[in-house]
Amino acid sequence: MRRISMVAGLALAVAVLAGCPPTYPNCKSDETCQEKGEVCVNGTCQECSTDANCKEGFACQGNKCVPKGPECSRDEQCQGGQICEAGKCSAPQCSATTPCQAPQECQKGRCALPPGACVSNTDCGEGQECQGNKCVAAAAQAGECNWEPLRFGFNEASLTSEDQTRLSELAQCIKSTGVKGTIQLAGHADERGTEEYNLQLSQKRAASVKKYLVDLGLPAGSLKTVGYGENRPAAQGADEESWATNRRVEFVR
Repeated sequence: MRRISMVAGLALAVAVLAGCPPTYPNCKSDETCQEKGEVCVNGTCQECSTDANCKEGFACQGNKCVPKGPECSRDEQCQGGQICEAGKCSAPQCSATTPCQAPQECQKGRCALPPGACVSNTDCGEGQECQGNKCVAAAAQAGECNWEPLRFGFNEASLTSEDQTRLSELAQCIKSTGVKGTIQLAGHADERGTEEYNLQLSQKRAASVKKYLVDLGLPAGSLKTVGYGENRPAAQGADEESWATNRRVEFVR
């Protein structure tokens, strides 16, 4: 009888313990982790177990969501005639049956301007302007500086060769026209990624523009940088066109 009572007591204890749910961060299912926005991985609440648990543009590595690395960085890494666009292999911009709009020409799947041709002043070199789709010499005059925002690629803060040309023109114009006062370089990011990450990225973009302008001879004291992250979008959409518009540095005078 005593043996039976001990067995019954042990069975009851096991049943009670089995009925107690685990406490965070321990878990048996995702339900325990939902309040923290996490998932259950091998008995512990983690940020993610697969890429599906992360925001767009992020991947799950070591149970943490981190920005995805680019699929490609140059056209040679793509196959089937594709080209590398914003870190991804995409269909070519042009072909024999899909020509480019003049004055651009199709060059290795991309619409590009032939030497000396242009669509706007940003396509021309320092001290030149675009007239009749051709770059011609021009003297900078007051009020003619190009203050349009400088755009950046996804998760990028470095300057392309086109960006450097554009900033060289702006620096020359500022020197020639004698623009006075402080110029604010306002960095921005698109909505993808965490708010903290985007704030740091926007600050890096503004800093890279300032460094290049200072290297070109503009006084560091005349340039002020600020990063707004994703909080001041220029476009409200959730598509690549809107994101590309929001990845920028603005020149505020």
